[in-house]
Amino acid sequence: MRKSLLWRTALATLPAGAAVAAAAWVVFLSPVLGVREVVVTGNLTLPAEQVRRAAAVAPDTPLVTVDLEQVRARVAALRAVESARVVRDWPGTLRIKVVERTPLASARMSGKMAVVDRFGVVLDLVDVAPPRLPLLRVHRLDPADPAVRAALAVLDALPESLSRLVDEVSAGSAENVTFRLNDGRTVVWGGRDRAADKSRILTTLLRESAMTFDVSSPDVVTVK
Repeated sequence: MRKSLLWRTALATLPAGAAVAAAAWVVFLSPVLGVREVVVTGNLTLPAEQVRRAAAVAPDTPLVTVDLEQVRARVAALRAVESARVVRDWPGTLRIKVVERTPLASARMSGKMAVVDRFGVVLDLVDVAPPRLPLLRVHRLDPADPAVRAALAVLDALPESLSRLVDEVSAGSAENVTFRLNDGRTVVWGGRDRAADKSRILTTLLRESAMTFDVSSPDVVTVK
């Protein structure tokens, strides 16, 4: 009697076990829920196909087995990419959203002009710097140099109304950032602190017919 009950129980559980096994096969092993499409968004100049090649996800790979962090890291390793995010979109789409690096300044490097982003990453080496990009004047173009980082951070923090006026930015140290405007006037900015206050004050001061504006200490500005 006991043995008969065990057999009946085993037979009753077979369909449920088979269903679970089939579901696991569909999700983890079969191409039924595999990657059908890799959708790239956020790219402006970077070709989507280049991002897909970097992602290196084979068609029909079970979507659940795709290592999202590894895909993100491979895409983020592209020089033109500042950051990337990867998500699954069931039943068969992998979505990759990228943020491209944006040219912020140019700097002389090895007889050429290096186009750099806000982190000092060299995006391109050209013979002639792109128009409207301010020239970054530093002792050496080293993204780890505090002076370079400060100059780029300050430039990046400027509102567009001011950044379009900047012809050159230089930094002898992280606390000594200076601009030369495209009309020949000079702005002593100082460090990267209180960027909003300095921008607001400078916008007002530029209405005056002076040649030098020192906003390094926003509480005590100097105009010459």
